[in-house]
This record gives sequence, structure tokens and C-alpha cells, in this order.
Amino acid sequence: MIPTPPLPVGKLRAEALQALFDRLPAKDPRVVVGPRVGEDAAVIDLGDRYLVATTDPITFATDAVAWYALQVNANDIAVRGARPRWFLATLLLPEAKTSDGSVAALFAELGEACAELDVALVGGHTEITHGLDRPIVVGTMLGEVDKDRLVTTGGARVGDAVVMTKGVPLEGAAIIAREKEAELRAAGVPLALIRRAQAFLRTPGISVLPEAEIACELARVHAMHDPTEGGIATALRELADAAGVGLRIDRERIVTLPEGEAVCHVFGLDPLGTIASGALLMTLEPADAAIVIHALARESIDAHFIGRVVPREEGVVLVEGNRPRAMPVFPQDEISRIFQGG
Repeated sequence: MIPTPPLPVGKLRAEALQALFDRLPAKDPRVVVGPRVGEDAAVIDLGDRYLVATTDPITFATDAVAWYALQVNANDIAVRGARPRWFLATLLLPEAKTSDGSVAALFAELGEACAELDVALVGGHTEITHGLDRPIVVGTMLGEVDKDRLVTTGGARVGDAVVMTKGVPLEGAAIIAREKEAELRAAGVPLALIRRAQAFLRTPGISVLPEAEIACELARVHAMHDPTEGGIATALRELADAAGVGLRIDRERIVTLPEGEAVCHVFGLDPLGTIASGALLMTLEPADAAIVIHALARESIDAHFIGRVVPREEGVVLVEGNRPRAMPVFPQDEISRIFQGG
């Protein structure tokens, strides 16, 4: 047998992953939304309401890892139009680097993060694991939503406005600034800019719960998606694929944070393909989009109209200076090239 090359760091290719999903055995009829590329959380029919469930690991963020896990898992619940309620955490801790004090500190951080989001910690697993050089937290978040308020990634409709909140790559800029400060300073990046990027996790923050709740309260949101690995470009492609539509996106309207631009430039990364939690993508009727954008501005949350939903045959297009081109594809998140030494 000819050996196959190892897979790169990051998410599996969307096509390969979906093929695996498609081969799974028959599904429970109560599963409204099951495993599908681009859909952020599962949805299960409980009769009077929907249970929404998601899981996400934190593998390379070493600072505030438990807090981080709460935020990214809550985001996947929020983009369903649901409220995060219950959290389970699997804590895998490195041998020879874990003490009673460090475990206590991690649980204190976990408790504070749950209190911040009004989420109950209801279970999980904790162990010292061979072969790790850092803690890994795998979170599972459960939430609930009224049946008539469910939002999916695949709900986008032709004619919808595409709205993005905050800017990109918010999460990527924070990770790079926290993990690669010495390299950034050596490259001449001002310390003040690095400090601002490091603070992005909390200001403006990687949580999209506030803007998702406001949008769903004021309008009928057709689709929401949380850009994570692969950045905003991958998230837009996932949204289009899930809904069976095309997108026409104006590059100049995608807010690229100056700090994100600067730190990506040092390592030769494209901000459009760099991990982007903290931004929220949504589609809704243009009139509703205007209402939501103005309401978010009153809460000091930036939001911008970046394009529109078009028929599928028009493809996913990025328009730069009136010149349309296919939305770039990133087989793996740009940030992974830093941590692979590439």
C-alpha cells in the first residue's frame, strides 16, 4: 500500500469532511440539524423547543484557555438564535507541568467565565495527559431556542443583505500578538499596537452573543455564521454552500482591523484567511439590515453591509475595485503557518 501524506494542521477539507458525514448511519428523526460543514451547532427537537448543542476545543491559546473555551462555544449557540445555558468541559493537562494550584486556577477561571455568560457548568472530565506541552480544553455548550426563532447557516435567501460585525481578523490578531510578541517587536511593530491586539479577546471581544441577541430581537435573521478557522473568506464560502446560494462581497466593505493587518503582514498572512472569531456574519432583508446596523451602533458595536446574496450560479465573488474574482480559498487557516514554522 502506498502511504498517503499526512494531513496539514487545522480543519479537515470541507469536501472530505462532508463525505464522511454523508456515510454516517441513519439519523434520528428528532435531529433537525445534524453534522454538516458550515453549520455551527446541532439542533434537536425536544417537543416544545429546540435543544442546540456544539463542541469546540481550544488547542493553541495558552492564556485564559478556559475563558476562551466558553466564548467560542457560546458563539456557536448564539448564531442559532439560541441562548447558551449549560457547559461541559474536558480538561487535558500536561504531565510535569500541572500542580494543584494550576488546576485550582483553571477551575476558578472556568467558574468566572460561566458566571460572566450566565451559564451553568454541568459536567466534563479532567485528567493529566501524556504527550501534551500545554493545557487543552474541549468544551461542549448546550442551549435552547423557541422553534420559531431558530436561525441556521443555511437560511440565506437570494436578495438578502450580508452584514458583518466588528472586523477581521480579530481573534487571529489577538493570538499572534500574544504568542509572537518578541517577533513582532523585532520586526518593528509598535508596542502600543501589539498591546491593543493582545486585548482584542475582550475589547471589542470575541463574543458575538450581544450582537446576535440584538439582531434576533429586532429582525427576522435568515442566516448567521461565526467565522473561525479559515477566516472570513472560508466562513462566507461555508454560508453560501450551506444555503445553496452565491454571494457578491465588496472587499472594501470588509473591515480589516489595522492591528490585524499589521501583525499578519509581519508573517505574510492574508487577513481574509486568518481565524476570525469575534466577527459575526448574518443575512437578512436589506430594510431589516439597516435597522440592525443602526441598533448595534447605539450599543457601540460596529456593523457593516458587505454584500448581497445572489443566485448560486453567480458563485461566491469578491469585488475589488470593480474587478470581481472568486473568493479566495484557504485549505488551512493562515495562522497555522506560523505555528508550523512555515
